[in-house]
Amino acid sequence: MADRRARAPDQEQQGSGGESALTVIVAFLANLLVAVAKSVAAVVSGSAAMVAEAAHSWADTGNEIFLLVGTRKAAKPADETHALGYGRVGYVWSMFAAFGLFSVGAAVSVWHGVQSLVSPEAEPSTSQYGWAYGVLAVAFVLEGTSFMQAFGQTRRGARRRRLHPVRYVRETSDPMLRAVVLEDSAALVGILVAAGAMALHQVTGVAAWDAVGSIVVGVLLGLVALFLIDRNLDLLTGEAVTPLARHQALTRLLEHPAVERVSYLRMEWVGADLIFLVAAVDLVGDVPESAAASRLWEVADAIESHPEVVRAVITLARPDDTASLTPEPLPEWYREDA
Repeated sequence: MADRRARAPDQEQQGSGGESALTVIVAFLANLLVAVAKSVAAVVSGSAAMVAEAAHSWADTGNEIFLLVGTRKAAKPADETHALGYGRVGYVWSMFAAFGLFSVGAAVSVWHGVQSLVSPEAEPSTSQYGWAYGVLAVAFVLEGTSFMQAFGQTRRGARRRRLHPVRYVRETSDPMLRAVVLEDSAALVGILVAAGAMALHQVTGVAAWDAVGSIVVGVLLGLVALFLIDRNLDLLTGEAVTPLARHQALTRLLEHPAVERVSYLRMEWVGADLIFLVAAVDLVGDVPESAAASRLWEVADAIESHPEVVRAVITLARPDDTASLTPEPLPEWYREDA
């Protein structure tokens, strides 16, 4: 059996991790500025929708701290206690961020909106809404800047994986990028919802619209948080790699001159763009045990030359195992022109 400790990420992986860190930092700075501005606007205007938006931005700001900590800890190299590295730590810290978004952003927004509907206090004056609209406009620009940074990284990753950017956000093994893209998307939609709710309050004179806006923002944040929690659970529990990654690895195995067939292949994500691979192969010819061991090491070295595979375990197929794996056609949603 050919086996070795996980190697350190190469320059391409380190560059990808650095890009994710930059994306999170940009999001943190944008959210911090927006959170302060929205809080002031919420106090001045008394708008329930602005209170929800302020809670949303403070939750996002706190979440970026979780994501930054997770990015740093996930980059630690493999050691004696973590033979496959610390990549999965990123999923844990991303999970913390998702819980924060749900408990602070979603819960506070929904609770405040419901309270405003059930037990309305003095109706907020719409005369101060001009300040709130101005803050929302600035917030839209700042959140849009953060979103464009994240979306740029998404497009580059989607191009490499031959995926549509939207599907890439769903499928990517990078929890930090997915969290920033979805949080920024929710922030942009939330700003539009808050502005619409305040506008309806002004036009109709019915303050309930403002409260409804707060509830809608909260529900939106809750849905995003639940999706992020679900995806991180999938990856923490050993989700298999994408069909394209499996197709490419199996093709490389079968193309190796020492391999006659592959009877078993298991690949799973152990971090952002980090794969652990286990395969059972039948070697070409009838070679002695010492030569077989050398060939298995050669096959493992060839597989680990791919930047995403941090560790490959290659063993001989059982004599009674007649399975022979072949690359399957890729799903239609892979883009041939990418």
